Amino acid sequence: MSNLPELDSIVTAISRLQRFVVVSHARPDGDSLGSELAMAFALRDLGKEVRVVNRDPVPHYLASFPGVADIEVRDTVDGTFDAAIVLECGSLARTEVSGLEQHFVINIDHHVGNTMYGNLNWFDASAAACGEMVFEVLQGLGVAMTPTIATHLYVAILTDTGSFRHSSITTRTFRICTALADAGVAPAEVADRVYQNSSVGKLRLTGTLLNAMDLVGGGQVAVLNVEDRVLEKTGCAPDDLEGLINMPLAAQSIKAVVMFKEIDGQLRVSLRSKGAVDVRAVATLQGGGGHQNAAGFSIPEPDAASRSDVMTAVIAAVECVA
Repeated sequence: MSNLPELDSIVTAISRLQRFVVVSHARPDGDSLGSELAMAFALRDLGKEVRVVNRDPVPHYLASFPGVADIEVRDTVDGTFDAAIVLECGSLARTEVSGLEQHFVINIDHHVGNTMYGNLNWFDASAAACGEMVFEVLQGLGVAMTPTIATHLYVAILTDTGSFRHSSITTRTFRICTALADAGVAPAEVADRVYQNSSVGKLRLTGTLLNAMDLVGGGQVAVLNVEDRVLEKTGCAPDDLEGLINMPLAAQSIKAVVMFKEIDGQLRVSLRSKGAVDVRAVATLQGGGGHQNAAGFSIPEPDAASRSDVMTAVIAAVECVA
């Protein structure tokens, strides 16, 4: 047993139950996918029945990892399960998958603002990635750390820490990664699969967006505007935007980045920052969430003032730590 009663309750529940559905947030990223698949492979190794369900397809840069082909892409769950394990979601609505509320829900998350919606809840804002928490669950279950499980957990941690650059990193992060490396993870190979498989179109997209980048707030905030015509011209999909938002932060003078994307009538806003600049606070005020240095939200019915309001809030976040 650990010294965390929430973790112990989850380990006990998973041990006695047999049939699970594992879900994470819509528009999956490395942490959600890695956490889901590590959990699924581990539960199957324990003889459990598991389905992984996501609202949206896996982005192409993660598509080569084991188990991805078995993920069900759908907006509802059916059938009978003993429990739904929901990972990386501050609220059940964040999954954009209906039907979960009919099940016994186990909520495992590290995002500030979690609504504690589960029958069992383990929230840990100190975790650099949900993958760290899943690692602790699997340790409690006594699951053998196979290379496949370890690789998925490493993907989760690698991507959600911004390749080990975000302020959320702790000694626990490196302790876990050491255990994952001991279990057979090849860090260089994983990094290559995640970060070195871009298309030529993405290179052109990168150049186009950076060339059109605006600087505001005294040059401390970069603004990237994504338009459908740019994606079409470069032969790219929205997935190709992954990681691009971080590039302006390479400039010493830039403290925060805002990326605007208009999709299906919504304005999706992605935020990145470095140091003490807290973009999570900006996202939270808009009904979104994330981490201090990486957050986002959507504005369902944007008006002419929407972008200006966002920029005012981000500039204020930068100036308050200047």
